[in-house]
Amino acid sequence: MAARQSAPLAGVTVVALEQAVSAPMCTRALADFGARVIKVENPDGGDFARYYDDVVEGQAAHFVWCNRGKESLTLDLKSDAGRDVLHRLLDRADVLVSNLAPGATARLGLSVEQMAVRHPNVIAVEIDGYGAGGPLSHKRAYDLLVQAESGVCSVTGNPGAPAKPGPPMADVTTGLYAALSIMALLVERRSADAQADSPAPSVTVSLFDTMAEMMGYHLTYARHSGIDQQPLGMSSPAVAPYGAYPTGDGHTVVLGTTNDREWQRLARELLGRNDLADDPRFTGNADRVVNRAVLDEAIAAWCAQNTLAHIQDAADAAGIGNARYNTPSDVLAHPQLSERDRWDTIDTPNGPIPSLLPPPVISGYTPPMGAVPGLGAHTDTVLGELGFTDTEIAALHGQGAVGKAGHR
Repeated sequence: MAARQSAPLAGVTVVALEQAVSAPMCTRALADFGARVIKVENPDGGDFARYYDDVVEGQAAHFVWCNRGKESLTLDLKSDAGRDVLHRLLDRADVLVSNLAPGATARLGLSVEQMAVRHPNVIAVEIDGYGAGGPLSHKRAYDLLVQAESGVCSVTGNPGAPAKPGPPMADVTTGLYAALSIMALLVERRSADAQADSPAPSVTVSLFDTMAEMMGYHLTYARHSGIDQQPLGMSSPAVAPYGAYPTGDGHTVVLGTTNDREWQRLARELLGRNDLADDPRFTGNADRVVNRAVLDEAIAAWCAQNTLAHIQDAADAAGIGNARYNTPSDVLAHPQLSERDRWDTIDTPNGPIPSLLPPPVISGYTPPMGAVPGLGAHTDTVLGELGFTDTEIAALHGQGAVGKAGHR
């Protein structure tokens, strides 16, 4: 197979009006595939996620996670001069991604209708909270708020103790759906059937719609059974046995079965409990779900008498899915990452830091793993590319329409 000559999205320019996680995750994915991402930030502080904490060599963990491989351009979009620079930038762009407050893009002259007239070749993608046209469309939406509103928290945690999943699932999944939409439209653009004289399609992706999609199993179950399933901690309402069990040497093992054959092997080969394997209360998965507590008690008793290593070896031999419960610190040292060279290094304004490679492994392609940008670090370079002279750039700085690199 011939070596890949260029990145999949080489030559694609993305302009990002983004904050926090959802849109930055979208554009980071595009950057990982080789797109040029120009992140437009407010000169007075920039993306507020830059300052959530300072644990990464004085930088915020959220920001360095979501913003590698981008360029930072600082513009005061409340000024006429700042908006003029933005529109000149969009004249040369392929994609605009935004996740501003409700109504903000329209105030900037970047509504769907305005983009179709002024920048007809730009694929405009807006990430919002609840989508247009509903009673919540005007509301601000953050990851926790949307996870609560969409029912996700009600099926996470334990009965009477709902929880938000640890990672920002609403933000991340919505950002990835947005990136997927952009890639699909870029493919369409490159096809022979694309209409060159038609405005580029626009896309809106809402956090609420994404999380409603993630709730697909639970919503389907509730609609057809009339039952709101209760959260089960580290288990699943859909299958049994399936859960986490303390081991005899102080660890926690997770064991799971997804069909009747696996259940038979778990009962007979791991537990040595032919009586459970033959018990009609556990014949089918639906029966085992009803009688989950009995099975969990038996599995927990067996696990408590054995070490993690023994349990996992026996489970592997029997073809039973199993895992060790790990903390983030455990995962940092996980051999599945280190032995597969999944860690790389990226530059930041405060020095190099470790960073995981993006999940897709594409033959012949090495992800660029570009630097995390300092605030406004690329402002003058981008302005020069847009045709501004040194005198004009100095004037923009003097007016406050653009910010100095690193200014907060």
